[in-house]
Amino acid sequence: MEKSRTEHMTPRKAEPVREVVLPRTIHLVPLNVVDGFEVRPGFYEINGATAIPGGVNFTVHSHGATSIELLLFHREEEKPFAVLPFPQHYRIGNVYSMIVFKLNIEEFEYAYRVDGPYIPEKGLIFDKNRYLLDPYAKAVTGQSRWGISASTEKHYKARVVKDDFDWGDLEAPLLPMEDLIIYELHVRGFTKHESSGVDEPGTFAGLRQKLPYLKELGVNVVELMPIFEFDEMQDYRQVDGEELYNYWGYNTVSFFSPNTSYTASTEYNREGNELKSLIRDFNQNGIEVYLDVVFNHTAEGNEHGPFFSFKGFDNNIYYMLTPDGKYYNFSGCGNALNCNHPIVRQMILDCLRYWVTTYRVDGFRFDLASILARNEDGTPMSNPPLLQSLAFDPILGDVKLIAEAWDAGGLYQVGSFPSWNRWAEWNGRYRDDLRRYLKGDAGMAQAAVQRISGSQDIYGALSRENASVNFITCHDGFTLNDLFSYNRKHNEKNGWNNTDGANDNNSWNCGVEGETDDPKILDLRYRLMRNAFALLMCSRGIPMFLAGDEFCNSQLGNNNAYCQDNLISWLDWGQLSKHEGMFRFFQHMIRFRKEHRVLRTNISNGALGFPDVSFHGVKPWKEHFEEYDRYVGVMFAGQEKGTRPEVVYLASNAFWEELEVSLPLLPGEMHWEIGADTWEELQKPGKIIGGSLTIKPRSVVALVGKTG
Repeated sequence: MEKSRTEHMTPRKAEPVREVVLPRTIHLVPLNVVDGFEVRPGFYEINGATAIPGGVNFTVHSHGATSIELLLFHREEEKPFAVLPFPQHYRIGNVYSMIVFKLNIEEFEYAYRVDGPYIPEKGLIFDKNRYLLDPYAKAVTGQSRWGISASTEKHYKARVVKDDFDWGDLEAPLLPMEDLIIYELHVRGFTKHESSGVDEPGTFAGLRQKLPYLKELGVNVVELMPIFEFDEMQDYRQVDGEELYNYWGYNTVSFFSPNTSYTASTEYNREGNELKSLIRDFNQNGIEVYLDVVFNHTAEGNEHGPFFSFKGFDNNIYYMLTPDGKYYNFSGCGNALNCNHPIVRQMILDCLRYWVTTYRVDGFRFDLASILARNEDGTPMSNPPLLQSLAFDPILGDVKLIAEAWDAGGLYQVGSFPSWNRWAEWNGRYRDDLRRYLKGDAGMAQAAVQRISGSQDIYGALSRENASVNFITCHDGFTLNDLFSYNRKHNEKNGWNNTDGANDNNSWNCGVEGETDDPKILDLRYRLMRNAFALLMCSRGIPMFLAGDEFCNSQLGNNNAYCQDNLISWLDWGQLSKHEGMFRFFQHMIRFRKEHRVLRTNISNGALGFPDVSFHGVKPWKEHFEEYDRYVGVMFAGQEKGTRPEVVYLASNAFWEELEVSLPLLPGEMHWEIGADTWEELQKPGKIIGGSLTIKPRSVVALVGKTG
């Protein structure tokens, strides 16, 4: 209503001006009343629910829907206090948008009901009676406390989030790819054990308290296993009195929402602030934060799975379906997200942009990323539109993109994942070849030098130098301790008669299966762990290792602990003092890598007449990999402008007897010094040696060329 002339002339106290940009059409459309609420058409290009002055904008889209209703709930209640159908004239194309006025965001939660055709054989399964979670929800209610469902019906609802977090003048670390040292961890398992010593175990706040420890260790990237809202109660069961959950979290409920059960306190309408505080503090201390993201499937499963979001909005768009309307299962989890459909592709791009702009996330690791390279019919694509969009998106320009370049459907793309020189890959061949070499398999020396030198046989010499993410352990498989303590997996407590988990572990128990007090076996196991980490830190590519490996964490032989929310998965921080020597060795090797850039990248195509990388057998410049198939010599050489040349020689003996090794001759007054030696737990670098080296059985020595 237009104000009277008198009211306009009445002097009033000046108020601060708060500029709000609204489309002109909003002012021209009269208010409607729906279920007692004043409404107007909303902002059609802003997906989700967004607080605006005086109300909330709700925007949602569906290609096949005939009508959509907005349901409003009082906080944590299951029955709506208001049902607001979107007026048909509030629909433009396939988008429904409505501003609801006089809503206090702290007093309500919301969901949708969507009506449309039900033709299952065509993938259309609309159900107007289902409560549906907004695909763009920024916060999800229903399981804010770990292991406790809000109701047996599991009606997920969403909250409107007030984004008022103060980032100050924070600048992203923007670490060069070759300098990354990635530490993979599970937010809950990292601090849940009573020995962690944090105030809020198992939460973002608990992890934040471990920042000094991570700085002391020396890593500069933490990669968080899934922290999007997921359903830990999916497939909940009890086995031998133990409660088993979907602990790892590879079953996404909502792509835009942080897992509320990882917070120390309920963050009504400010969900994410605890995670933002964590990322801010880590970034301020030079540590980047990456998220392990799961865009290959959702928690809705197949036709027998739950029905709470995507199935109800556009089942035949969000999921890859067979010609008869069933679900393709390239994920091994019941469904496969239809990532290269334009609607899904846009949602994924919007999602990643949101986490980068709102949470300042520094990188993403994409679980089963080969699904992201499949067409709508499941066939592999040479230039997948989604991957290209992510590679060239301006908002994601500084973000690290890492692919797990395979899927459960058999598509294995290590070395061939579409990259546009933007994507790095988990190098599964590095893991497999190094494991076999480390335990002493015959004939693995040639493969080992290729992996150590950057897997040029896979990625090319220079075109994708930083493409290889090297790892020997990760969340999926044995820990480093268990890799040298078990010949076979021990997943009996998972409840599948030990049939789950990989069988090709390339592990070795050193003579005794499992735990032992035998000092000789323990000494060998510890040395093999040191060997593994020394080679990892001296390999070209991006190193990654599993949290707890630095103090011999064990999962008691379980190589698929996805369901074990207990002592099997939780880090026992008491092991840190017991294995302090191993921790100090990890520290030493991380420092050693940081001190020698030539280990991380090709500086200058060589130095001192040496090539950038050269391979050597027990005699210099002669590989002898067939005769001495368990010895590896790799030399790196380079010189940055204005600095002294760098030369590092890595000698690795996977044989069970010592070997006499002749070293490459250094020019002038240079000599070799020992920088690291895995035969000893405590390092005493600086020992000068002559032109030969007696390398102990099953050990690794890193030598540095020194002057003077």
